[in-house]
Amino acid sequence: MIESEATGEGSTGESSGATRHGLRRAIPLLLVIVLAGGSGLGAWLSVGSPRASSPGPEGVEVRHVPTLAAASSTLKGQPVAGVTCQTQAGEVVKYHIHSYVRVYVNGAERRLPAGIGITRPALLEHSSAGPFYDVGLYDCLYWVHTHAYDGIVHVEAPTKGTFTLGQLFAVWNQPLSAHRVGPATGPVVVFENGRRMPGDPRSVPILAHSVIQLDVGGPVVAFQPFAYKVTGACGQGTNSCSTARN
Repeated sequence: MIESEATGEGSTGESSGATRHGLRRAIPLLLVIVLAGGSGLGAWLSVGSPRASSPGPEGVEVRHVPTLAAASSTLKGQPVAGVTCQTQAGEVVKYHIHSYVRVYVNGAERRLPAGIGITRPALLEHSSAGPFYDVGLYDCLYWVHTHAYDGIVHVEAPTKGTFTLGQLFAVWNQPLSAHRVGPATGPVVVFENGRRMPGDPRSVPILAHSVIQLDVGGPVVAFQPFAYKVTGACGQGTNSCSTARN
């Protein structure tokens, strides 16, 4: 209707006045329509937009962000940094805890890969909640490892002890220092449970049910709290998950 008013009478002053009058009437009407349908438009956009996260195979949300580095660099079974790789038959687990690790590179979120500390070829199990990596044909699982893309680090050891980020990265065969986290370089800031951790990032302890955040470069992202509970065969209270079938 606006277009026909603008073009139907040539370029006379009367026509131009009618056109401007029609536009003045039409614009408020359009605003009313947009405002009235704003909630519906927002809902439509949210449906059409990709989700930031979804429930994972361990009951913990999987963030839909790039992975910091692949898990394929995991060592092949040799002991490293005081951490041993055990076969299923030889595994004795008397200390089993979980910690959540998140990384930001120049302010952009990254996630840990599934399968750190699980020697290749790993057993890949598919579920409706996503992939889950387990001990495969080589049958060797490091005490410190990950099973899914949810940031959960498992410590499954024969005795209670203090395990660190340095040991996790050593098993992963990725560098970790005050100026590097895996392939990402820049000044490194580490938070654990909201506290900024001083000193060498490799010495940061992996504590039961903690949240560890590493910021590489800038800007430094303020600590992001995260509530989680690991469920399933690898969940809290279980003795082992090396034979899990999620």
